[in-house]
Amino acid sequence: MAVRVAAVRAVAWLLLGAATGLTRGFPAVLGAARSDAGTRAMCSEIILRQEVLKDGFHRDLLIKVKFGESIEDLQTCRLLIKQDIPAGLFVDPYELASLRERNITEAVMVSENFDIEAPNYLSKESEVLIYARQDSQCVDCFQAFLPVHYRYHRPHSHDGETSIVVNHPDLLMFCDQAGSRGMIRFRFDSFDKTIEFPILKCWAHSKVAAPCALENEDICQWNKMKYKSVYKNVTLQVPVGLTIHTSLVCSVTLFVTILCSTLILVAIFKYGYFSL
Repeated sequence: MAVRVAAVRAVAWLLLGAATGLTRGFPAVLGAARSDAGTRAMCSEIILRQEVLKDGFHRDLLIKVKFGESIEDLQTCRLLIKQDIPAGLFVDPYELASLRERNITEAVMVSENFDIEAPNYLSKESEVLIYARQDSQCVDCFQAFLPVHYRYHRPHSHDGETSIVVNHPDLLMFCDQAGSRGMIRFRFDSFDKTIEFPILKCWAHSKVAAPCALENEDICQWNKMKYKSVYKNVTLQVPVGLTIHTSLVCSVTLFVTILCSTLILVAIFKYGYFSL
């Protein structure tokens, strides 16, 4: 009998302890949820604007990112744009090297075995990393610039144009956690708590490994950010030849080639000097 009473008391104490723990833990969980909800409610959206400048076969891709927070709170943060280039376009790595030397843009090709002379149907997608810079005309904005060029496409039977879709880029952010603004640690009632950038807490949803800087081989864990785009994916219209013009184009090209070659030979024999 005494053993049964002791067992009942032990079970009662365990249930009481569990109930007390749940009662104490619930306000903490509720407080954390309220804190996260409050932080997200205070977050301003990240706005991305992607547009293509110039006309013709050689265009400029301009990407602007606007933060709702003051740039002063992001002094130790860097912004990296990971842009996929469709097969119908190409980026010249030699042109990028020249632009980097002149400090016009900070972009680098990621894809290897890249042929800038190949036509669209023999090409594949490529990838470019662009380290964005602060916009001098906007306090809380970053911008990135990338020259792109059309590839040659197969002629069509009817329509004289084809479409190229440039998808939205991935927006990556890295904040220096060792900086004075990057992370602040403090102790209060034996709790070690960390305060991070609110913008990372709001919109960062995964980690992506990428070079820390353009001229740096070190790899950093960048935060992939959620954002709102002003426009849908950019669509470019590329003029292409028509298959019904094949005979005409070939005939005219052959005639012009023969004519010019004949004129050159005539000029050489008429005005050239030959010695044996």
